[in-house]
Amino acid sequence: MADNFLERHRLDYEKQKAAWIRKKKHLPKKYSRNIQKPDDETL
Repeated sequence: MADNFLERHRLDYEKQKAAWIRKKKHLPKKYSRNIQKPDDETL
């Protein structure tokens, strides 16, 4: 295409992806807690 439509959209996509990755790296990690079941399940 003469107006570089695809190239502009590709550049916009790459910028948004880079911003998302930067934001993702700074988010705190979610830790799952392991809840132990009692040995005797007759409670």
